[in-house]
Amino acid sequence: MRTLCHITCRSLTLITAFSLFVISASAAESGPKTTPAPAADALLRGPVARVNGTDIPAAELKRAHKILEASQPVGQLSAAEQKELDTRVVDQLVSAELLYQAGLKLEIKDLDKQVDAKIVQSKGRFASEAEFAKAIQAIDMTEKELREYTRRDLIISNFVTSTIAPKIAVSEEESKKFYDQNMDKFRQEEQVRASHILCGIDTKASAEEKKKAREKAEKLRKELANGADFATLAKENSSCPSSKQGGDLGFFGRGQMVPPFEQAAFALKPGEISGVVETQFGYHIIKQTEKTKAETVPFSTVRPRIEDYLKNQKINAAVGDFLTELRKTAKVEVLLK
Repeated sequence: MRTLCHITCRSLTLITAFSLFVISASAAESGPKTTPAPAADALLRGPVARVNGTDIPAAELKRAHKILEASQPVGQLSAAEQKELDTRVVDQLVSAELLYQAGLKLEIKDLDKQVDAKIVQSKGRFASEAEFAKAIQAIDMTEKELREYTRRDLIISNFVTSTIAPKIAVSEEESKKFYDQNMDKFRQEEQVRASHILCGIDTKASAEEKKKAREKAEKLRKELANGADFATLAKENSSCPSSKQGGDLGFFGRGQMVPPFEQAAFALKPGEISGVVETQFGYHIIKQTEKTKAETVPFSTVRPRIEDYLKNQKINAAVGDFLTELRKTAKVEVLLK
C-alpha cells in the first residue's frame, strides 16, 4: 500500500545506456527473481568479452550487478544461477557493443548537444546535485562515464530508429486483435483524484502535540469554508511533499491509501472538501477534484498505446534478428570465467 506522501524511487532510471537497459529488462523478464551475489574478485580483472577487437571490461559486469541489485528483490543466487545470469548479462553486453559499432557508421548531427540535454534531463529527476552524484556513485560511475554511456545510448538509438524502426508497421487489425484478447488489461477501476493538506504528527507525538496539530487543521478548514484557496493553503501549511503541487496526489484507486483517508476521499464529490480526517500520519483536509467510474477503456482510446507496444515488440524482434546475422560475421570472444 502506498503511503500518502509516497516518493518514487529514482535509483537507476538515470542510466539510459541501451546496454544497461537491456540487461535490466532481460533479467526482470526471464531471469531468477532474486538479487545476484556480488561479483567474485576473479570477475573484476580483465575483459569478460571481446567484440571485433574491442574489450568489454569486467567493470561492466560488476555495474550490471549493481543495477540488478537495485531493481530485483533481495535474495541470493546459487553458484549455478549466478553463472547463468553472468553469461546472459555478458551476452547482452556483447549485443550492445555490436549495435554501437554498427551505429558508429551513421552520422549524428549535434551529438554533443544531445548528450548535454540528456544529462540535464537525468539530473532533473533528482532533488539536488548531491542526490544525483550519490545515485551514479552507487553504481561505481562518474559523471564523465555517464556522459560516455549516454553518448553510446544515443548512437545505438539513432541506429535502431534510422535503420530498423522505419521498416516496422502495426495494422489496425493487429491492434484490435490484441485488444480483444487482452480486455482484462484495459479494465480501469474506480479512481479519484484528490489533494490534501496534512498537519503531520510524529509517531511518538504527545497528546498536546496531537491537539495542536488538530487545532491547526480545524483552523485551516474554517479558512477554506470562508473562501481561501486550497492549493495556496496546501503550499503554505501542508507537511506532505505534495504541498509543492498544491497538495495534489494525483489519481488513486481503492487499496492504495490508508483506510480513513481512502474512505473520506471516495465519499466526496468532485469539488467537495472533507472535514478533518485523522490517520497515523496526522490530520488531513481532503479535496476531491475528479472521479472516474470503473469501466473497460474503449479501443479508440488505447489504440495508440497498443500500437506503440506492438511496434516496440516488433522492433525488439527485428533487432534480435539483425544481431543474429551480425554475429555470423563478427569476431566475438567470450572470456568470462
